[in-house]
Amino acid sequence: MNATRFQRAAIALVGAAVLPLALTACSGDDSKDTKAASSASEAAPETADTPADNAAGSGDQPFGSACASVPTTGAGSFDGMSKDPVATAASNNPDLSTLVTAVKEAGLVDTLNNAKDITVFAPTNEAFAKIPKADLDKVLADKATLTKILTYHVVGEKLPPKALESGTFPTLEKSTLTTAGSGESYTVNDSAKVVCGNVPTANATVYIIDTVLMPKM
Repeated sequence: MNATRFQRAAIALVGAAVLPLALTACSGDDSKDTKAASSASEAAPETADTPADNAAGSGDQPFGSACASVPTTGAGSFDGMSKDPVATAASNNPDLSTLVTAVKEAGLVDTLNNAKDITVFAPTNEAFAKIPKADLDKVLADKATLTKILTYHVVGEKLPPKALESGTFPTLEKSTLTTAGSGESYTVNDSAKVVCGNVPTANATVYIIDTVLMPKM
């Protein structure tokens, strides 16, 4: 009888000693779980914000099929062009060499480089190649006509892509040009297509086009 009571008492003492340890262990696990959940919760917003931030900045980037031919580094890259005034920036882009020659022949380098907040619709070499060589040579030799044509490609304000969706803008040549389109597809005067748009330079926004614009003579 006494032995049985002694055994029961011993079991009760062991149980009393083990229970607090078990509760402490459970409490420790709960604390770790809480801290882990808290850490995950704090990290989650940073991960969620990253795509949104990237999307917000995407509208400020150059766009168009011809942008792929722009050098990725150096003075002729987008980063390099953004640091130079527009005539200088264009001279570092190999696809605009004919335009640069025309600008020099017309004596417009300083005019364009010193202008503030302008938009330039810049014809590619291929755009100039659409003009018969004899006619192009004649224009390049006629400073007044060349100046009229080149200044027709310049608008006296910086135009974001959104403004090109349906716009009519006065040019430095004193007449107007029109734009239309949406997204990454725009035309100027219903004939020239923007092949690389929204290119930043130090004083201008450049839209590279595939056709030379001709004002009324």
